[in-house]
Amino acid sequence: MVQVVSLGAVRGDLTLRGLEAIQRAELVLVRTGEMPALETLKERGIPFETLDFLYEKSRNYDTLAKNIAAEVKRRGKTQNVCYCTDGSAAEDVAATILIGSGASLVDGRSKAAHFASLAGFGEYTALSAFSVNSDAAGKLALPLLVYDVTADNVSDVKLLLAEKFGDEAPALFLNEESVLPLPLFEADRQKSFGPLCALALPAQPLLEKKRFTLEDLYVILKLLRAPDGCPWDRVQTHESIRINAIEEAYELVDAIDRGDPERMREEAGDVLMQALFHTLMEEETGSFTLTDVLSEVCLKLISRHTHVFGQDKAQGADGALSVWEKNKMTEKHQKTFSDAVNDVPEAFPALLRAQKIAKRMEKGGWDKATLENFERKFREEYAEFKEAFAAGDKAHISEELGDVLFCTVELGRAAGIDCEIALLDAVKKCAARYNAYEALVLADGKDVNALSEEEKDEYYKRAKNAARA
Repeated sequence: MVQVVSLGAVRGDLTLRGLEAIQRAELVLVRTGEMPALETLKERGIPFETLDFLYEKSRNYDTLAKNIAAEVKRRGKTQNVCYCTDGSAAEDVAATILIGSGASLVDGRSKAAHFASLAGFGEYTALSAFSVNSDAAGKLALPLLVYDVTADNVSDVKLLLAEKFGDEAPALFLNEESVLPLPLFEADRQKSFGPLCALALPAQPLLEKKRFTLEDLYVILKLLRAPDGCPWDRVQTHESIRINAIEEAYELVDAIDRGDPERMREEAGDVLMQALFHTLMEEETGSFTLTDVLSEVCLKLISRHTHVFGQDKAQGADGALSVWEKNKMTEKHQKTFSDAVNDVPEAFPALLRAQKIAKRMEKGGWDKATLENFERKFREEYAEFKEAFAAGDKAHISEELGDVLFCTVELGRAAGIDCEIALLDAVKKCAARYNAYEALVLADGKDVNALSEEEKDEYYKRAKNAARA
């Protein structure tokens, strides 16, 4: 039989019920002999055995917890065993394993509660230093308590906290009963670490922060929209800042095309801000909240990646895309391919929208994008364009030119080329050639608008070669 008893954080924390359970046990096992709370057992002359020997046999903290639980259960098969841990049982992974296996529990004061009283915290977030990793970063919020801090893990803890809150974030180094204020970057410079140490980060005023979260950005936008906030931000509507979302998205794309990480970081923030601004305006009307937005995108990612989170299988990127498209049609209640075609946003750039629509039409049985189909269709459309041009009807010319342009989109799709990118690259190339062309003409003291056709050809050839160099 196994019973788990929490000794509390320090001497004197053991409850009467916990003491009685320990006194009834045939064997008392403790996680480590380094726990300050053990002083209570020593003072009462209660014999116990430590499990310190398992530390050297374990690769990491998770393995240690499993080894401790296995040892306690082994000893509990023949004796009435009491496993004692410091803090709350919830703060000891081995204790939670034992409780999950049927052990009874007499819980006590947690290490987090002990340190919170030292730090003067009311509400706070707390976790063990052994749980502080990149996966836990999203759970970190101020005020924050990190207990189980040791000389071995304090540097890793400091680095992760600094990434989220900044190197100079005000912190408290808590050592059993002492409190030392310091900047976070000094956390691993302590000369000694006791068996019961923690790091505490108090709440920071918004204007004193050096690192911010998604929630901070939302708070700032709310302050700007408040009655005593920014007059410009207060009067904005979805329609008045609609173009901003388009501009910021294009600026992010431009930063990506330039391969500029610093600009990508800046522009990604601007795009995110636009999304939050529109969300906030809807939250003000009671339509939806930021939680609704985040929930919807998370559910979408899960439901459309059924090859990751469900039973579907996908081979390679094309297979994954097929699963995504299938799930997307199901979610949007698109029963026909026309539904999918009509779902392409009208606000897309024309070339991008043409590609999207053509691709969806092909999936619905429309002509497949091949070189042969392009050549046949282009001849037909170009002939119709020339007829319209000869007739001089502007509306008809525009219609037929649109058909010609759409036909060239099919050429790009047949070649597996993104037409939007291809045209953008062509525009960049053309602009670079013209820059070189004009520079050559001006260098010769000539007027770009007063050249003969032969001169234009010569300068163009020179500019083309110069642009390539």
